[in-house]
Amino acid sequence: MFYLVGLGLADVKDITVKGLEIVKAASRVYLEAYTSILTVGKDALEEFYGREVILADRETVEQLADELLSGAKESDVVLLVVGDPFGATTHTDLVLRARTAGIEVGVVHNASIMNAVGCCGLQLYNYGETVSIVFWTDTWRPESFYDKICSNTRRGMHTLCLLDIKMKEQTVENIIRQRNIFEPPRFMTTQQAAEQLIAIYKRRTGKADDGSDSSDEEHTAADSLPTDVTDTSLAVGVTRVGSNSQRIAVGTLQDLADTDLGEPLHSLVIVGHMHGIERGMLRQFAINEKDFDERTKHVKE
Repeated sequence: MFYLVGLGLADVKDITVKGLEIVKAASRVYLEAYTSILTVGKDALEEFYGREVILADRETVEQLADELLSGAKESDVVLLVVGDPFGATTHTDLVLRARTAGIEVGVVHNASIMNAVGCCGLQLYNYGETVSIVFWTDTWRPESFYDKICSNTRRGMHTLCLLDIKMKEQTVENIIRQRNIFEPPRFMTTQQAAEQLIAIYKRRTGKADDGSDSSDEEHTAADSLPTDVTDTSLAVGVTRVGSNSQRIAVGTLQDLADTDLGEPLHSLVIVGHMHGIERGMLRQFAINEKDFDERTKHVKE
Protein backbone atom coordinates (compact mmCIF):
# COMPACT_ATOMS: atom_id res chain seq x y z
CA MET A 1 0.00 0.00 0.00
CA PHE A 2 1.06 3.58 -0.63
CA TYR A 3 0.57 5.82 2.41
CA LEU A 4 0.48 9.59 2.66
CA VAL A 5 1.20 10.47 6.28
CA GLY A 6 0.76 13.98 7.61
CA LEU A 7 3.44 15.20 10.02
CA GLY A 8 1.70 18.24 11.47
CA LEU A 9 3.37 21.61 11.73
CA ALA A 10 6.27 21.69 14.15
CA ASP A 11 8.49 18.79 15.18
CA VAL A 12 8.91 15.01 15.28
CA LYS A 13 6.29 14.48 17.98
CA ASP A 14 3.43 15.96 15.94
CA ILE A 15 2.95 12.75 13.96
CA THR A 16 -0.14 10.76 15.03
CA VAL A 17 0.14 7.38 16.76
CA LYS A 18 -1.43 5.74 13.71
CA GLY A 19 1.05 7.47 11.40
CA LEU A 20 4.02 6.46 13.55
CA GLU A 21 2.97 2.80 13.52
CA ILE A 22 2.74 2.86 9.71
CA VAL A 23 6.16 4.52 9.40
CA LYS A 24 7.86 1.96 11.64
CA ALA A 25 6.40 -0.98 9.70
CA ALA A 26 6.91 0.31 6.12
CA SER A 27 9.52 -0.99 3.69
CA ARG A 28 10.46 2.52 2.52
CA VAL A 29 9.77 5.97 3.94
CA TYR A 30 10.18 9.20 1.97
CA LEU A 31 10.05 12.78 3.25
CA GLU A 32 8.54 15.27 0.82
CA ALA A 33 10.94 18.16 1.21
CA TYR A 34 9.82 21.08 -0.93
CA THR A 35 6.21 22.20 -0.30
CA SER A 36 6.86 22.91 3.39
CA ILE A 37 9.33 22.30 6.23
CA LEU A 38 9.32 21.28 9.89
CA THR A 39 11.38 22.99 12.58
CA VAL A 40 13.59 19.88 12.58
CA GLY A 41 15.47 18.08 9.81
CA LYS A 42 15.65 14.57 8.37
CA ASP A 43 18.20 13.41 10.95
CA ALA A 44 15.84 14.19 13.81
CA LEU A 45 13.05 12.25 12.12
CA GLU A 46 15.31 9.24 11.57
CA GLU A 47 16.37 9.25 15.21
CA PHE A 48 12.76 9.46 16.42
CA TYR A 49 11.46 6.78 14.02
CA GLY A 50 14.49 4.52 14.43
CA ARG A 51 14.83 4.02 10.68
CA GLU A 52 16.05 5.54 7.40
CA VAL A 53 14.08 8.37 5.81
CA ILE A 54 14.69 9.19 2.13
CA LEU A 55 14.45 12.81 0.99
CA ALA A 56 12.04 13.29 -1.93
CA ASP A 57 12.58 16.57 -3.76
CA ARG A 58 10.35 18.19 -6.39
CA GLU A 59 11.81 16.09 -9.22
CA THR A 60 11.22 12.82 -7.34
CA VAL A 61 7.63 13.64 -6.42
CA GLU A 62 6.52 15.30 -9.66
CA GLN A 63 8.60 13.63 -12.36
CA LEU A 64 9.77 10.33 -10.88
CA ALA A 65 6.52 9.25 -9.26
CA ASP A 66 6.84 5.73 -10.69
CA GLU A 67 10.10 5.30 -8.78
CA LEU A 68 8.47 6.53 -5.59
CA LEU A 69 5.51 4.15 -6.02
CA SER A 70 7.70 1.19 -6.99
CA GLY A 71 6.96 -1.89 -4.89
CA ALA A 72 3.88 -0.42 -3.22
CA LYS A 73 1.74 -3.31 -4.46
CA GLU A 74 3.85 -5.83 -2.53
CA SER A 75 4.78 -3.79 0.58
CA ASP A 76 4.04 -0.50 2.31
CA VAL A 77 5.66 2.69 1.00
CA VAL A 78 5.20 5.95 2.90
CA LEU A 79 5.47 9.57 1.84
CA LEU A 80 5.70 11.91 4.82
CA VAL A 81 4.11 15.31 4.23
CA VAL A 82 4.49 18.36 6.46
CA GLY A 83 1.05 19.50 7.59
CA ASP A 84 -1.81 17.52 6.03
CA PRO A 85 -1.30 15.26 2.99
CA PHE A 86 -3.86 17.11 0.90
CA GLY A 87 -2.44 20.57 1.46
CA ALA A 88 -0.79 20.53 -1.99
CA THR A 89 -2.09 19.50 -5.43
CA THR A 90 1.04 17.40 -5.96
CA HIS A 91 -0.09 14.89 -3.36
CA THR A 92 -3.54 14.54 -4.90
CA ASP A 93 -1.85 13.76 -8.21
CA LEU A 94 0.18 11.00 -6.52
CA VAL A 95 -3.01 9.42 -5.19
CA LEU A 96 -4.50 9.40 -8.69
CA ARG A 97 -1.31 7.88 -10.16
CA ALA A 98 -1.24 5.18 -7.51
CA ARG A 99 -4.88 4.20 -7.99
CA THR A 100 -4.46 4.19 -11.78
CA ALA A 101 -1.58 1.75 -11.27
CA GLY A 102 -3.78 -0.48 -9.12
CA ILE A 103 -2.02 0.44 -5.86
CA GLU A 104 -4.06 0.77 -2.67
CA VAL A 105 -3.78 4.17 -0.99
CA GLY A 106 -3.96 5.04 2.69
CA VAL A 107 -4.04 8.56 4.14
CA VAL A 108 -3.26 9.69 7.69
CA HIS A 109 -4.36 13.27 8.24
CA ASN A 110 -2.82 15.86 10.54
CA ALA A 111 -2.96 19.57 11.40
CA SER A 112 -2.06 22.09 8.72
CA ILE A 113 -1.89 25.87 8.56
CA MET A 114 -5.33 25.75 6.92
CA ASN A 115 -6.92 24.93 10.28
CA ALA A 116 -4.18 25.84 12.77
CA VAL A 117 -4.41 29.49 11.65
CA GLY A 118 -7.38 29.58 13.99
CA CYS A 119 -4.80 30.22 16.73
CA CYS A 120 -4.90 33.93 15.89
CA GLY A 121 -8.54 34.11 16.97
CA LEU A 122 -10.30 34.62 13.65
CA GLN A 123 -13.01 32.03 13.12
CA LEU A 124 -12.30 29.52 10.35
CA TYR A 125 -15.80 29.74 8.87
CA ASN A 126 -15.25 33.46 8.22
CA TYR A 127 -12.39 32.87 5.77
CA GLY A 128 -12.76 33.24 2.03
CA GLU A 129 -10.53 31.83 -0.73
CA THR A 130 -6.98 31.04 0.35
CA VAL A 131 -4.30 32.70 -1.78
CA SER A 132 -0.60 32.16 -2.41
CA ILE A 133 1.76 35.15 -2.52
CA VAL A 134 4.81 34.45 -4.67
CA PHE A 135 8.24 36.04 -4.75
CA TRP A 136 8.50 38.77 -7.35
CA THR A 137 11.44 38.97 -9.72
CA ASP A 138 12.77 41.85 -11.81
CA THR A 139 10.72 40.65 -14.80
CA TRP A 140 7.72 38.92 -13.18
CA ARG A 141 5.43 40.76 -10.76
CA PRO A 142 2.00 39.06 -10.75
CA GLU A 143 -0.88 40.71 -8.89
CA SER A 144 -3.67 38.12 -9.11
CA PHE A 145 -3.33 37.25 -5.42
CA TYR A 146 -4.13 40.88 -4.54
CA ASP A 147 -7.36 40.76 -6.58
CA LYS A 148 -8.48 37.59 -4.78
CA ILE A 149 -7.83 39.20 -1.40
CA CYS A 150 -9.89 42.22 -2.47
CA SER A 151 -12.72 39.90 -3.51
CA ASN A 152 -12.72 38.30 -0.06
CA THR A 153 -12.52 41.70 1.64
CA ARG A 154 -15.54 43.01 -0.26
CA ARG A 155 -17.54 40.06 1.10
CA GLY A 156 -16.30 40.67 4.64
CA MET A 157 -14.21 37.50 4.64
CA HIS A 158 -10.74 37.00 6.10
CA THR A 159 -7.97 35.81 3.75
CA LEU A 160 -5.24 33.31 4.58
CA CYS A 161 -2.17 34.07 2.48
CA LEU A 162 0.31 31.21 2.04
CA LEU A 163 3.77 32.61 1.46
CA ASP A 164 6.22 31.40 -1.16
CA ILE A 165 8.86 28.76 -0.50
CA LYS A 166 11.80 28.22 -2.85
CA MET A 167 13.54 24.87 -2.42
CA LYS A 168 16.21 23.50 -4.75
CA GLU A 169 15.64 26.24 -7.34
CA GLN A 170 18.02 26.83 -10.26
CA THR A 171 19.01 30.04 -12.01
CA VAL A 172 18.10 30.39 -15.69
CA GLU A 173 21.80 30.19 -16.57
CA ASN A 174 22.29 26.90 -14.71
CA ILE A 175 19.17 25.44 -16.31
CA ILE A 176 20.36 26.41 -19.80
CA ARG A 177 23.86 25.04 -19.15
CA GLN A 178 22.35 21.92 -17.52
CA ARG A 179 24.41 22.44 -14.40
CA ASN A 180 23.13 20.67 -11.31
CA ILE A 181 23.67 23.76 -9.14
CA PHE A 182 20.89 25.00 -6.87
CA GLU A 183 20.14 28.24 -5.09
CA PRO A 184 19.91 28.39 -1.27
CA PRO A 185 16.39 27.83 0.12
CA ARG A 186 14.26 30.97 0.48
CA PHE A 187 11.15 31.45 2.59
CA MET A 188 8.95 34.52 2.15
CA THR A 189 8.39 36.51 5.33
CA THR A 190 5.33 38.47 6.40
CA GLN A 191 7.41 41.61 5.89
CA GLN A 192 8.04 40.76 2.23
CA ALA A 193 4.42 39.77 1.61
CA ALA A 194 3.12 42.99 3.18
CA GLU A 195 5.58 45.06 1.14
CA GLN A 196 4.39 43.47 -2.12
CA LEU A 197 0.71 44.04 -1.27
CA ILE A 198 1.43 47.69 -0.40
CA ALA A 199 3.41 48.11 -3.63
CA ILE A 200 0.43 46.88 -5.67
CA TYR A 201 -1.93 49.26 -3.86
CA LYS A 202 0.41 52.21 -4.42
CA ARG A 203 0.94 51.39 -8.08
CA ARG A 204 -2.78 51.14 -8.73
CA THR A 205 -3.51 54.41 -6.95
CA GLY A 206 -0.60 56.33 -8.46
CA LYS A 207 1.21 56.53 -5.13
CA ALA A 208 4.22 54.41 -6.07
CA ASP A 209 7.32 55.65 -4.25
CA ASP A 210 9.92 53.87 -6.38
CA GLY A 211 10.55 56.93 -8.51
CA SER A 212 8.91 55.43 -11.58
CA ASP A 213 6.59 57.46 -13.82
CA SER A 214 3.46 55.77 -15.10
CA SER A 215 1.87 56.79 -18.36
CA ASP A 216 -1.70 58.13 -18.52
CA GLU A 217 -2.76 54.85 -20.11
CA GLU A 218 -1.28 52.87 -17.20
CA HIS A 219 -3.05 55.10 -14.67
CA THR A 220 -6.35 54.65 -16.52
CA ALA A 221 -5.94 50.86 -16.49
CA ALA A 222 -5.00 50.88 -12.80
CA ASP A 223 -8.07 52.98 -11.94
CA SER A 224 -10.31 50.10 -13.06
CA LEU A 225 -8.60 47.56 -10.79
CA PRO A 226 -9.61 46.86 -7.17
CA THR A 227 -7.69 48.65 -4.43
CA ASP A 228 -9.53 47.44 -1.31
CA VAL A 229 -6.33 46.31 0.42
CA THR A 230 -4.25 49.30 1.55
CA ASP A 231 -1.25 49.99 3.72
CA THR A 232 -3.68 50.63 6.60
CA SER A 233 -5.61 47.36 6.18
CA LEU A 234 -5.64 45.24 9.34
CA ALA A 235 -3.56 42.07 9.04
CA VAL A 236 -2.13 39.24 11.12
CA GLY A 237 1.31 37.71 10.85
CA VAL A 238 1.56 34.12 12.12
CA THR A 239 4.91 32.36 12.31
CA ARG A 240 6.17 28.91 13.27
CA VAL A 241 2.63 27.82 14.16
CA GLY A 242 2.49 24.84 16.49
CA SER A 243 6.06 25.25 17.72
CA ASN A 244 7.32 26.56 21.06
CA SER A 245 8.48 29.72 19.29
CA GLN A 246 5.10 30.42 17.66
CA ARG A 247 4.47 34.14 17.26
CA ILE A 248 1.42 36.16 16.25
CA ALA A 249 1.41 39.89 15.48
CA VAL A 250 -1.57 42.09 14.59
CA GLY A 251 -1.39 45.53 12.98
CA THR A 252 -1.76 47.34 9.70
CA LEU A 253 -0.01 46.01 6.63
CA GLN A 254 2.52 48.79 7.08
CA ASP A 255 3.08 47.69 10.70
CA LEU A 256 3.81 44.16 9.51
CA ALA A 257 6.07 45.42 6.74
CA ASP A 258 8.08 47.09 9.51
CA THR A 259 8.09 44.10 11.91
CA ASP A 260 10.55 41.19 11.80
CA LEU A 261 8.80 38.03 13.00
CA GLY A 262 11.89 35.85 12.88
CA GLU A 263 12.58 32.45 11.40
CA PRO A 264 10.25 30.65 8.92
CA LEU A 265 7.64 29.54 8.23
CA HIS A 266 5.40 32.62 7.99
CA SER A 267 1.78 33.11 6.92
CA LEU A 268 -0.25 36.29 6.56
CA VAL A 269 -3.95 36.91 7.21
CA ILE A 270 -5.83 39.93 5.85
CA VAL A 271 -8.69 40.66 8.24
CA GLY A 272 -12.25 41.01 6.95
CA HIS A 273 -15.37 41.79 9.00
CA MET A 274 -14.88 40.95 12.68
CA HIS A 275 -17.25 40.20 15.51
CA GLY A 276 -16.52 40.96 19.15
CA ILE A 277 -14.87 37.68 20.15
CA GLU A 278 -12.53 37.85 17.16
CA ARG A 279 -11.60 41.42 18.07
CA GLY A 280 -10.88 40.40 21.65
CA MET A 281 -8.59 37.60 20.51
CA LEU A 282 -6.71 39.77 18.01
CA ARG A 283 -6.16 42.51 20.58
CA GLN A 284 -3.90 40.15 22.58
CA PHE A 285 -1.43 40.21 19.69
CA ALA A 286 -1.66 43.88 18.70
CA ILE A 287 1.64 45.56 17.84
CA ASN A 288 0.10 48.85 18.98
CA GLU A 289 -2.92 48.38 21.27
CA LYS A 290 -4.01 52.04 21.15
CA ASP A 291 -3.97 52.10 17.35
CA PHE A 292 -5.76 48.72 17.21
CA ASP A 293 -8.50 49.97 19.54
CA GLU A 294 -9.03 53.06 17.41
CA ARG A 295 -9.21 51.10 14.15
CA THR A 296 -11.62 48.48 15.55
CA LYS A 297 -13.84 50.63 17.80
CA HIS A 298 -16.77 50.06 15.42
CA VAL A 299 -16.78 46.31 16.13
CA LYS A 300 -19.64 45.35 18.45
CA GLU A 301 -18.77 43.28 21.51
